[in-house]
Amino acid sequence: MKYGLIPLCSTLALLAGMAHADMNFNRIASFETTLNMAEGEDTNRETSAEIIAATDDGMTLVYTDSPLGVVGLIDITDPRAPKALGNVALDGEPTAVAIHGKTAFIGVNTSESYTAPSGHLAVMNIATKEITAKCDLGGQPDSVAAAKDGSLVSIAIENERDEDLGDGRTGQMPAGHLVQFDVTNGAIACDGRRDVVLTGLAEVSPEDPEPEFVDINGLGETVITLQENNHMVVVSRSGEIVSHFSAGAVDLTDIDVEDERAALTFTESQMGRKREPDAVKWIDDTHFAIANEGDMDGGSRGWTIFNKDGTVVYEAGNTFEHAVVQIGHYPDKRSDSKGVEPESIETATFNGTPMVFVGAERASTVGVYDVSTPSAPVLKQLLPSGIGPEGYVSIPDRNLLVSANEVDLIEDGGVRAHVMIFEYQNAPAMYPTLTSAGADELIGWGAISGMVAGEGKAIYAVNDSFYGFQPTIFTIDASQTPARITDAMTVTRKGRPAQKLDMEGITTDGKGGFWIASEGRTDRLVPHAIYHVNAKGEIKDEIALPAELLAVEKRFGFEGITRVGDTLWMAVQREWKDDPKNHVKLVSYNIETGDWGAVHYPKAEPAQGWVGLSEIVAHGDNFYVIERDNQIGSNVVTKKVYSIPAADMKPAKLGGTLPVVSKTEVRDLIPDLKSYGGYVVDKVEGLAVTSDGEMFVSTDNDGVDDSSGETFFWSIGVVK
Repeated sequence: MKYGLIPLCSTLALLAGMAHADMNFNRIASFETTLNMAEGEDTNRETSAEIIAATDDGMTLVYTDSPLGVVGLIDITDPRAPKALGNVALDGEPTAVAIHGKTAFIGVNTSESYTAPSGHLAVMNIATKEITAKCDLGGQPDSVAAAKDGSLVSIAIENERDEDLGDGRTGQMPAGHLVQFDVTNGAIACDGRRDVVLTGLAEVSPEDPEPEFVDINGLGETVITLQENNHMVVVSRSGEIVSHFSAGAVDLTDIDVEDERAALTFTESQMGRKREPDAVKWIDDTHFAIANEGDMDGGSRGWTIFNKDGTVVYEAGNTFEHAVVQIGHYPDKRSDSKGVEPESIETATFNGTPMVFVGAERASTVGVYDVSTPSAPVLKQLLPSGIGPEGYVSIPDRNLLVSANEVDLIEDGGVRAHVMIFEYQNAPAMYPTLTSAGADELIGWGAISGMVAGEGKAIYAVNDSFYGFQPTIFTIDASQTPARITDAMTVTRKGRPAQKLDMEGITTDGKGGFWIASEGRTDRLVPHAIYHVNAKGEIKDEIALPAELLAVEKRFGFEGITRVGDTLWMAVQREWKDDPKNHVKLVSYNIETGDWGAVHYPKAEPAQGWVGLSEIVAHGDNFYVIERDNQIGSNVVTKKVYSIPAADMKPAKLGGTLPVVSKTEVRDLIPDLKSYGGYVVDKVEGLAVTSDGEMFVSTDNDGVDDSSGETFFWSIGVVK
């Protein structure tokens, strides 16, 4: 029998926001690329989803998968239930795909070396999966674009440089160029190839243009980014250069430029930062948008709208990155490079509103902008796109947006590459579920771990050791949707941010301060300990483990702390040396007497990997714990909340036989996590119960390191 919760609302309704529904994009499905592998094929091989396109009827997706040397096909007749259509092998590495009707034009790289680049354009009948033509391109293709009327295909021939040669700069031959083909009823005459020379245009390495991305407007004009050359070129349908100009530079302030990977500090500046754009897409026949990823000398962390005459119409500056910071997706390990790295751009008109979609590769998110006024775009949403978004395709006739996410973590036992589908709905935005937007200052956050409820709907949360130089207690207002981080207080020792902490649990002390549980890592001199912190964040007392526990401890220690009167209870994540199989300790410490004790908690047998505890909270006549496995995506089995009768929590002395508590399932969290439309994340780590019995759960996003950056913070109802 499951212990009951009184639901406040469905997970997707997002509380009172339902009453103020507006048009929003929400993720409705995801597709793991391994599903396209043939029966018997080794799914332990790396696979990927990179550039993606859709048939004109919007029912079929085609994406490039360079590790496998294939394009993958997906049936999205029902976008909530995408179906595998299999892979089509190519004679080389696919780099890009464009579609008109049901014909796919695929750039295929066959280069033997950087100095001998080669490739061809493969023309594929999507219905039959037959390659109907192969046209030599005279170099290494990168991006492919098809005109909306199907009459023209343009291909950027990058002939990329060897970054390990010399100083890794441009000036390496042969030079790149643009290729154009006229198309008649989906057919290309290979001998009609037009090569457009792009040398002698850019200020940076004019002898060695490296075209990166192309797009074609309604006039048949092709816009091209020369990324390393920091230059833009517009070419006519017949191959004549209409205009060209530098992509320019941006002055950036209030950014993080240090790769400390342990603190979020947005106090530095970079003046004259070259844009070095990657993707480009036309908004209309006059304006186009670029994603300023950077490469050789730049990367301005944002995006820009240009008039095709070279006039800057809009510059995002630091605003896009700051918005990403506020939803917890900022990748601190990329601070010294290019920050969130906007790489992808898609444009479309949905319900009469022209939109630009800006994909941040390292932040694994996409910004949705209303560009009804190109000089004043409005950020409407930030969507969780999956790890490493490389390409997007919009299908406005079906109210769909699709992302292709290239990162495959098979070697690390993590989630596989995915394609994710979003629908434009008359419904509230499901994401983000937690944000620091609206705070008095820019608050960066991530790796949320333990939680505890304060007064009303206030919840306090801590970050874990990912931010080792910035241990922080966050104040969350859970009465709002999304929940709001309103304050961040650094935990200090002798006036400086406290070191050697891995904060995995927090509870109040009843006097305005907190008790914090820190998970130890003795091989790195991080002690298993509990800390008393005052209302200013200052550590006032440190309590180390007694000898009886130090003798049996292992790496995976305290994950959660709660207080009942003078007694603190800590959940140990996994078995220590003296624990029976599938039993972990709940450890007690009496603040007044200094006595230690413990009980045993019986956890699930792991299907694979391990199962452990992530949190403990006392409320009323019960204690509540999160029990989870370390699995992700389609491998998940255990992500649950259990209750333990308080009457069972009678600790025995350490070193002897410990009593075993009973448990009752309260909530299986896997359906909740699936309701967000992506893969199921592994780290469900935070639990808090407010004074009126409402239970909130949160996940840890690992500081956006080999993670999609997604944090889910939600209510699962009121405890009966």
